[in-house]
Amino acid sequence: MNGESKGKAYAAAVLYALIISFSFLFVKLALTVSEPMDAIAHRFTVSFVAIGIPVLLGWIKLNIGWKDILRILPLSLLYPAMFFSLQVFGLRYSSSSEGGIIQATVPIFTMVLASLFLKERSNGWQKLSVVLSVGGVMYIFLMQGASLEGSHVQGISLLLLSCVSFAGYSVLARPLSRQYKPMDLSFIMLTIGFLFFNGVSLVKHGLEGSMDKFVEPLSSPLFIVSVLYLGIFAALFTTLLLSYAVSKLEASKLSVFGNLSTLISMAAGVVFLDETLHYYHWIGAVMIVAGVLGVNFLDNAGQRTEMSVKTRNKPLSS
Repeated sequence: MNGESKGKAYAAAVLYALIISFSFLFVKLALTVSEPMDAIAHRFTVSFVAIGIPVLLGWIKLNIGWKDILRILPLSLLYPAMFFSLQVFGLRYSSSSEGGIIQATVPIFTMVLASLFLKERSNGWQKLSVVLSVGGVMYIFLMQGASLEGSHVQGISLLLLSCVSFAGYSVLARPLSRQYKPMDLSFIMLTIGFLFFNGVSLVKHGLEGSMDKFVEPLSSPLFIVSVLYLGIFAALFTTLLLSYAVSKLEASKLSVFGNLSTLISMAAGVVFLDETLHYYHWIGAVMIVAGVLGVNFLDNAGQRTEMSVKTRNKPLSS
C-alpha cells in the first residue's frame, strides 16, 4: 500500500471516530421519545433512503448479485444487526459516558479474534496492554460498587457484547473488503439493516396493536434530528468509511481509532446530558486507552527485540 492510500485510510479512520463520538449522545436523545427498536428502524430507514436514491437514479453503480449478498450476509448480521441492537439496548440501561468507555475495549476483542482467524501474532508488550485495558474496565465496575444494580449490569453486558460483534465484523470484513468495493458492501449491509430492524419493529407493533407508537416519535423535532444524524452520519458514512479503511489497514490497527471517540463521548455526555463523571471514570478511561494504544503500537518493540536477538545469535560469516 502506497503512502497516499495509507493516508486516506487513516483519514477515513479518524473521521469515523469523530462521527461515532457523538453517536452515543444522539442515541440517548432518541431513546427519550422512542423505543429502542423503533429508533434503530427509523435510523436505518434514513440510511437506506440516503444510499438508495443515488443508486436508483444511476448516480452510483453497483456490481453485486445474489451470491454476493449471501457471502456478505454473515458480516451484516454482526454489523449492523447485532452491533446496533446490543448497543441501543445497552445504552437504555447505561450512560452515554459509560458507552464511550466500554467502546474502548473493541481493539482487545479484535486482537483476540484476529489472532484466531487471521493468525495475527501479539508480543509480550501487547499482552500486558490487554491486561491494562481490561483492568481499566474492571476498575470502573468495582469502584461503582452499590450502583451496579441488575439493570445496570445488563446494560454494561449488552454494550460489551456489542463490542464483540463489532470486533467480529472488523475481522470478517478484511478479506471481503479486498473483493468488493466499499459502496457495494455498504449498500448490502444498510439494506439488510433496513429490512431487519423495520421488520422486527413492525411485527412487534402489529402483534401488540400499537402501530401508532411506531410513527409517533416522528412528530418530535429532537427525534428527527437524532435519527438524521444517526442514519446519515453514524450509519451510512461510517459504514462507507469503515469499508474503505478496513480494506487498507489491519483489523487490529484500525480498531484503535475508535478509541479517539472515548474521551469525546465522555465529554459530550457531561456537557449535553448533564451526566456525572467520577474520578474513577477518568482513571479507568486512561487505563483503557493506554492499553489499547499499547496493543496497536508496541508491536514494533517486539519486532526490534526479536530482530536483535536473531542478530546476536547469527554466526559470523568467514
